[in-house]
Amino acid sequence: MKIYKARDYDHLSQIAANIIAAQITLKPESVLGLATGGTPVGTYKELIKKHKSGDLCFSEVKSINLDEYCTLAPESPQSYAYFMNDNLFNHVNIKAENVNIPSGLNLDADAECKRYDEVIKKNPIDLQLLGLGPNGHIGFNEPDAELKLGTNHVSLAQATIDANKRYFEREEDVPKTAYTMGMGSIMHSRKVLLIASGEGKAEILYKALKGPLTTQVPASLLQLHRDLIVVGDEGSLKFLVR
Repeated sequence: MKIYKARDYDHLSQIAANIIAAQITLKPESVLGLATGGTPVGTYKELIKKHKSGDLCFSEVKSINLDEYCTLAPESPQSYAYFMNDNLFNHVNIKAENVNIPSGLNLDADAECKRYDEVIKKNPIDLQLLGLGPNGHIGFNEPDAELKLGTNHVSLAQATIDANKRYFEREEDVPKTAYTMGMGSIMHSRKVLLIASGEGKAEILYKALKGPLTTQVPASLLQLHRDLIVVGDEGSLKFLVR
């Protein structure tokens, strides 16, 4: 495990973008596992800057997103497909056929989970970008008695709904279920890049990286990953780095 301490959120985003850019430069056909949420937005902005300056090409890159809300169409402003298009894909030269996101409109959960597992199997992930949920979830793998290895259809915890309701007009508009890449697929990624920002993430980040391995803190399993990079700012790392 490598931990990088950034001065602030902007610096964190620059460091994370540099790590992803290095991956693409060394292997232009890299498969990137990508995350949504507030924390990665700055990282995506930095990647867009690198692309527009001519320093970074996405033409051979493939992406596999972690998750998607059930029932939301890709064109819905709250969907993760829309988020990725708005915050990254529409601004770089990634090919549409190389973008992979679970289909929130497929109501056959078993079929959609099997389909997405096949996508991941055919495209092993070189670098997986992760944010960290307030209850220690990664993707939408919520605290539970056991965690699924493959893509699964999950009921969202109230803590997750509370964290995401700011993206919706009303809390009742937040979907209650989602498709998420499983912990097995995340752990099989060749490299994992975990980013966290702000004092609000300090306690759960400490539990994830230094606490006991437990399915009640899904991110704690990352302690077992062979190539984990953590980038945090001063607030999120206050219990980890002095």
